[in-house]
Amino acid sequence: MTSLFDPTQIGDIALANRIVMAPLTRNRAVDQVPNDLMTTYYRQRANPATGAGLIITEATQISPEGQGYLDTPGIHSPEQVAAWRRVTDAVHAEGGRIVVQLWHVGRISHVSLQPGGAAPLSSTNKVANSKTFVAGGFAPCSPPRALRTEEIPGIVEQYRQAARNAMAAGFDGVEVHAANGYLIDQFLRDSINDRSDAYGGSQENRARLLVEVMTAVVAEIGGGRTGVRLSPVTPVNDAGQDSDAQGLFEYAVQQLAPLQLAFIHVVEGQTGGPRDVAPFDYAALRRLFQGAWMVNNGYTRAMSLDAVASGAADLVAFGKAFISNPDLGRRLRDEGALNALNPALLYGGGAAGYTDYPTLDAVAA
Repeated sequence: MTSLFDPTQIGDIALANRIVMAPLTRNRAVDQVPNDLMTTYYRQRANPATGAGLIITEATQISPEGQGYLDTPGIHSPEQVAAWRRVTDAVHAEGGRIVVQLWHVGRISHVSLQPGGAAPLSSTNKVANSKTFVAGGFAPCSPPRALRTEEIPGIVEQYRQAARNAMAAGFDGVEVHAANGYLIDQFLRDSINDRSDAYGGSQENRARLLVEVMTAVVAEIGGGRTGVRLSPVTPVNDAGQDSDAQGLFEYAVQQLAPLQLAFIHVVEGQTGGPRDVAPFDYAALRRLFQGAWMVNNGYTRAMSLDAVASGAADLVAFGKAFISNPDLGRRLRDEGALNALNPALLYGGGAAGYTDYPTLDAVAA
């Protein structure tokens, strides 16, 4: 019987266990550049004997326009690539594996974060009833501008270039962020997408950007080093339910299957919230894809062991538990108690609530 703690191969990436550190926005970058504190944070969680078999980085913008929150990192400049190289070298020195999550926030942004104070870009002109993190704290999202049809190939090119930059930075692969109400999800859902061009209307049209981005990334770095994150029913970031979420995401996965991706990462239910926020048959998606299947959202130790043992999932991603427990892998294996999370220190700041959570050994000492 397969165990959560067994090694596995996902595409071209060999993993020592099936425990994944989920992407977690922490707002510690300086001028969009990863720093030494971030290197320490990822290194602490990288040893697969105590931590993650795979780390997925915090969401990382593919362009200046892709930024939606203060102090998040990018991967579109030589300085950022060089800084990320220090992170990947540190992770690899611990025997770990790490992929970068490629991100464009779309309308979940603020003019203070956009080049020249421009309006954020989206599938639509409709403002999101949500907030983002700016200088001074959280603020309402700014009204967006709908991308013109002729601009969309440029967005696809930014994803391709970001994937190329990821390889230069030493990453083992990439995960394209197509979830949580950000740009690609803004095209996917008919609750947001009100376009009348080739990227709006039918499910085929609304999935077009996702398919084009994934095709471009795979052409650049190979399917074996590429994954994607989906969240079919999450309502976060004012992402209303699609009128046929099941049909939409089954269609999307069918279109992605020929690309032979390393993995698909699915958020079940509401990101960071209830798993039963809306009905959805995740197993139906699983049957349409032959690569590794990664599940996420509120998985306990027992749920994780069962998901892998039953074949419902190949990998389980943990978010908040990895923030407060750098040695979460060991704690899961040995049924160790978990450190409490300090929510007040999640976003921004320094080492407190970031790199100062103790390991089991440190607690014992």
